[in-house]
Amino acid sequence: MATDIGNTGDAGQPLGMESSLSNWAGPYVTDMLGKGKALAQTPYQAYTGPLTAGSSALQNQAFTGLAGLSMPTSTMGAYNPTSFTTPGMAESYMSPYLTASLAPQLAEAQRQSEIQRVQNAGRLTKAGAYGGSRQAIMESEGVRGLLANLAGITGRGYEEAYRTGMGQFNTEEQRRQQAQDMTNKYGFDVSRMQQDAGATQRGIESEGIAADYGQFKEERDDPFKKVQYMQSLLQGMPVEAQSATYSQPTGLSSVLGAGGGILKLLEDMGFDTSSILGGGGATKPPAGYTDIADPNETRKIG
Repeated sequence: MATDIGNTGDAGQPLGMESSLSNWAGPYVTDMLGKGKALAQTPYQAYTGPLTAGSSALQNQAFTGLAGLSMPTSTMGAYNPTSFTTPGMAESYMSPYLTASLAPQLAEAQRQSEIQRVQNAGRLTKAGAYGGSRQAIMESEGVRGLLANLAGITGRGYEEAYRTGMGQFNTEEQRRQQAQDMTNKYGFDVSRMQQDAGATQRGIESEGIAADYGQFKEERDDPFKKVQYMQSLLQGMPVEAQSATYSQPTGLSSVLGAGGGILKLLEDMGFDTSSILGGGGATKPPAGYTDIADPNETRKIG
């Protein structure tokens, strides 16, 4: 069997491969890398100014004012209505009306009755009937009329006093209910405004914390970004030139290379090269030839 030794060749084995910058790109890339390295070695320049706006003067004033407000918790609660029919309640509302309205009417009725009595006495005196039965009848009628008038004034007065007192009670009851509602609303408004102001203050504080944390991460990540920056300077640049180094072939490898080529040529022509390589036996005739009587003589047939 033939052995392929042509791979030995007459060239040497590769010893190494070396890459370098092309001549046209060398100065430019070297300068760029030098500047990039210098920039990457610069210390981190921190921003020392304010990171957030903070609260304004008006906000601080509003925060101070809201902080000074207190909730009327002691007076807040449900409204408990009272009744006009509660004992003593109606009288307390009627008394002012009776004093201010009914008493003057009664006094005026008595005054008018007295005026009428004096006038009647004057007429009786002129007629010469003063002190008689006629005068007694007139005065009794006057007293009866006065009492009836006073009774009517008193009845109407109490009725009006009751209606007026009830109306005043209802009005004041509505005002007390409104006052309770306003007290509750004020308490809830104070609580809501303080909560809103607290949320605003929390937002300002959160903004400051987020800015400080962002600045911390930027300073922490700066060295890593510089390394990435230096690496990016070398990416995508078609500026490499490669050179290979080979070993010189020895005399033996040259002979083996040449012999291997001859054997390959004989095999291509159809000769059996196994005897040459140590296999023994007669030489096989090439294609198109056959053996005759003399084993060392061959003739071409056809």
